[in-house]
Amino acid sequence: MPIEVERGRMQCRLVTAAEALEHFATFSGQTQSQQHIKPLHWYVACRLVLEGGFPPEDITPHPPFRTVSKGSQRSLIYDESVATNAERTILGGLKTKNVDVVVTKDGIGPVMAISVKGTIGAFRNLTNRMEEAVGDCTNLHITYPALVAGFMTVLRANRKIDAAVQVLPGEGSQPERAIQKNDVAIGVGGEPVETIIRYHNALRELAGRRGIRDDVSSYEAVSMALVSSNHGTPGDLIMGFPAVDSAVHPAKFFSKIYRVYDERYVFSAPDIRTLTARREWTELTDLPISPDQLGYEIRRAN
Repeated sequence: MPIEVERGRMQCRLVTAAEALEHFATFSGQTQSQQHIKPLHWYVACRLVLEGGFPPEDITPHPPFRTVSKGSQRSLIYDESVATNAERTILGGLKTKNVDVVVTKDGIGPVMAISVKGTIGAFRNLTNRMEEAVGDCTNLHITYPALVAGFMTVLRANRKIDAAVQVLPGEGSQPERAIQKNDVAIGVGGEPVETIIRYHNALRELAGRRGIRDDVSSYEAVSMALVSSNHGTPGDLIMGFPAVDSAVHPAKFFSKIYRVYDERYVFSAPDIRTLTARREWTELTDLPISPDQLGYEIRRAN
């Protein structure tokens, strides 16, 4: 089923990674509206609840879940009526910043902030994207050194093929346009072009911040993914790049942010553990898709 992201109908809902990536790979509207990337915001917000154990009330945009507590047991009810599509504004050291997905704890402030960026072409501008990523991370960490900051980037893996059939979706009512040299991410042999490799290498240097006294310009976790667009099945991840052992391989992203969060806010601060500890869900009702379709494990109580 196509993902609806028209104005006024953009409340966060549960989507799989496959659905969100297919939407990103095939979206033909205006990218300035952010509608091409919104479903990935929803995917992240919902995954933080189901797998991460963060209460939906602490997350912006508000995921489509309600928490019901009975003593020490906590259950989730899927309810799209409580979902929103808002972004949270965080006070940075240099300026305020709207962040795509934020976890906030009462009495502490923002504890996790994840930026999700999508690039469909014009890869010469990746240098600007890198500068923005460094600036945003630095800005937030200046005010909140303990903040767990994540950066997820997805790129359309436009392949260099016959120009006669090679097109990119147009902007709004504009017709589709032929892929230009600067829009190519994958060469004729299936290897990423030099621009993409350089971007990967730069992102790799931004990842891995562990302690609050470490460099404020580094992220706790970074993820890079290339997504099939004009070849194969749109939305499929390109296998083999980044390599499995890369620090920015997408399979490592969530486990990293959970580990750093626990080290920083739970194990190192036992006095506030009742507030910060990630929850385990005893029951989950009205989920619109099978848990087997999620691609990750729900954090359940034993």
